[in-house]
Order: sequence, then C-alpha cells, then structure tokens
Amino acid sequence: MKPLHDLGVAELALALDDKQVSSVEITRHLLDRAAAHEALGAYLCIDEDVALAQAKAADLWRAKGVAGPEHRLLGVPIAHKDIFVTRDFPSTAASKMLEAYRSPFDATVVSRLAAAGAVTLGKLNCDEFAMGGSNENSAYQPARNPWNTGRIPGGSSGGSAVAVAARLLPAATGTDTGGSVRQPASLTGITGIKPTYGRCSRYGMIAFASSLDQAGPMARSALDCAYLLQAMSGFDPRDATSAEQPVPDFVAATQAPRPGATVERPLAGLRIGLPQEFFGDGVAAGVLQAVRGALAELEKLGATLVDVSLPRTELSIPVYYIIAPAEASSNLSRFDGVRYGHRAAEYKDLAEMYRKSRSEGFGAEVKRRIMIGTYVLSHGYYDAYYLQAQKLRRMIADDFQAAFQHCDLIAGPVAPTVAREIGSQTDPVAEYLADIFTLPASLAGLPGMSVPAGLGEHGMPVGLQLIGNYWQEGALLQAGHALQQVTDWHLQAPPAA
Repeated sequence: MKPLHDLGVAELALALDDKQVSSVEITRHLLDRAAAHEALGAYLCIDEDVALAQAKAADLWRAKGVAGPEHRLLGVPIAHKDIFVTRDFPSTAASKMLEAYRSPFDATVVSRLAAAGAVTLGKLNCDEFAMGGSNENSAYQPARNPWNTGRIPGGSSGGSAVAVAARLLPAATGTDTGGSVRQPASLTGITGIKPTYGRCSRYGMIAFASSLDQAGPMARSALDCAYLLQAMSGFDPRDATSAEQPVPDFVAATQAPRPGATVERPLAGLRIGLPQEFFGDGVAAGVLQAVRGALAELEKLGATLVDVSLPRTELSIPVYYIIAPAEASSNLSRFDGVRYGHRAAEYKDLAEMYRKSRSEGFGAEVKRRIMIGTYVLSHGYYDAYYLQAQKLRRMIADDFQAAFQHCDLIAGPVAPTVAREIGSQTDPVAEYLADIFTLPASLAGLPGMSVPAGLGEHGMPVGLQLIGNYWQEGALLQAGHALQQVTDWHLQAPPAA
C-alpha cells in the first residue's frame, strides 16, 4: 500500500473496508504530517483529541458492520474551511472580528459529512470572510503554495487547497462565491467543484454574498470530490436558498460511461464548447498550452470540441464587484461588537464603540468591500449601479443558456496565469481581474470545476475549467474522471509535500 498521505478518499475508504488500516492510524499519521508542515499555513486550528476521538468512534462503528453508500466516508479524515461554523472548533472566518468564536451548532455541510462518517481534523485557513483570491487577506497568516512556498495558493479557499495539495489531507471543504474553490484548486494542482447554487446548504456558512456563496469539495481527483459532494448535497429547510432537487449518486455517475460510449472512448458524443472570450491575449502562453493539451486528451476520449461565445464575459467583473460587496455590506453589518465578535476596549459612546470595534476587527480588504457595497446601495446610486448590475447578471446567465444550445459542457482556463508571488500584487483592481473566467458561472449559478491540466510558467500548476448546465455536476465529474484515467497530472506531488 502507498504511504497513507498519498491515498485519496476512495483509496482510503477501500483500505478501511479491507481492514488494511484503521481510522485512528490514518488520523494519527495526518496529524503528525500537519505538525511537520505547519509553515505552509494551511490550518488555523487543529484539535488532536477531537479528531482521534472521532476516528476511534468510526473504527467502532466499522467493527459493528456499518456499511453502505451513506457511510462511504466512515473513518476518512477531512477538514473544513473556516467559513463553516463548528461546535468542536473555533469559527473565525480568518478574521480578528471572530477570533476564538465558538458556534453553538454545526453548519449543515459539517453535520452531513459527520453523519457520513468523516473525521474532522480542524479548520483551514482562508481569506478573511472569504474575500480575496490569494489567502493573503487572512488575519492570521498567509497560506503558502506547496509547489513554491513563495507563491500564493489562490483563495479564498487557500488553506483547503494547500492541505490537499501538500498531502496533509485527502480532501477538504471550500466555498466558492466568485471562484474560491476553482481558482485555488487550479493554482495548487488539485480538483475542486462548485456545485449549482442551491445544491448544498448554506446554513451555518458565514455569509459573504448570499446570492453567490456555495459550498464545494476539494480533493485530488474527481472521484474523491464525488464522495464528498454526495454527502454534502441535498435540500435543507433551514436554508431559504436550498433547492428541493433530487441528489443523484455522484460516485456512480462519475465512473459511468456515457450512453453508447466504449471503453476507449468513454466521452463519445459529449460536446464541449470553447468560448472565444476564454482564449484571448490576456491568457499566459503556458496556461493556454496546458489547457489545450487537456482538451486534446478529452478529444481522444471521444469528446467533440465546438466554438461558442459568452459575449458578456468582461462585464462579469464589474457586475460581480457591485453585487458581491453590496451583499457583504448587508451581511457584515451584524458584526458590531454588541452581540458577538470583537469589541473595542475603550470608547466614549455607542457610536464610537461601533466604529472602533469594526475598524479594529475587520481587515483592509473587508473594509474596502463593505464601503463599496454601502456606496452602491446608497440613495441615488442604487438604481444606477445595483439594479443595472442585476440586469446584466441575467444577461450573463442568458449567454450561457444560448451556448448550451450547441454544447453539453463549456471549457477553458480557470485563471489567466499561474500562481503569482506572495506580496507581488498591491493593486486590488488588478487582483480582481484574475477572476475573469470564474465569475461568469458564479453569477449564473452554474456548476463549475477545476481539473489539473499539467504545469505552466515557473513549473506551477494549471487547471482546466469545466462548466455545466444547472444540476449537471455528474457530467462534470464524469468528464474529469475520464480525463484523470488517462493522465497523471492529478497525481503529481509538489516539492513541499
């Protein structure tokens, strides 16, 4: 058997089923590994006692013969992005505002994965309140890309990406508001999927932009993502945005060939659309080369490539950076130093207490987005900015539906470049431009996925983005899995692993 840290979710589940290893042994090994790689900044919190107690309980359940699809994750260690509230661990959103906060309940995603038997090691680093694409906005420390520790891992789910890429964990949860699962997955060489908006409950997810936030799994393979997504999905009456949509067997769908396909051509009949807007001059040469190499492999597997257009792609940046900050301004107004969160030590009156508490508790990027959001929602600007952005959002969604008349999936780069150096970007607007290829699917509420596609400039990972129509996560996972059966990009380990 391979070293325990090199085993993915599906492999660990099989090894546990075959009694080759216990959950306690796996958990102990990964806890020791996390301690040895602490400098990567992947974790914000680990509790060995909690993790080992859960692992021991999983081994006892397995000894009693508990099995079946609903317990596929029994004894498999994971960790959660620190945007999901948890009873057993602090829930800080990587912000001083919530430093040491303990939730009285678990987020639905957390409780569902626990019900499936997953063992939680701790909470993972991220950009503060999930606002950022580099993990440099964490109030505690930046997470470091294990392919080159001087470079960013992407964000906001940077700690989750680092933990999986560095073999500290087989899988982790993330959240994606404008690309925060897909972009760090791409920049660290792992697989990540943002499901259709409404597929996974948002209950207990610390809100950034409520009409965009969605939970998603991050792992080394499409099959491993399917294991987590299966447990995470489903209607939740406590979340008003949760969809009453049947949950297919994602694990089976991932491994199933398309109807009429052959072993050699499992994707026969699949039409993949290539938007011309995703392959323009702003994409680095190494990224384009890697993405086109992955597309060539999909062609060999039977897929057909067709040209499509998403003409409002460039508008997704101003649309997103009006809508998301507006919702953040509303959502973060609750952090006022009264009910919970940081409170300033000295103040003269209530107004000063609010002002000082929020000034001290929030970081620079969070303050920037709150101010932008408050401005676009203010009297005289609401119609000019916010309402216009919502109209354009509908047009962006319509562009996708027009494209899907000619294809089943849409493909392109996840990000225009590979991971940049930590501290190399000081212009927030330039940083926002890196989201150009992930924002459209988020605004439309569509499922999107990043699959490793090899290495680009500076020997850094590149991700292929696949976008599906509503509720077509199974088709994305199927295509990603087929690609990973004939390539080894997802198996390549970074130097710091």
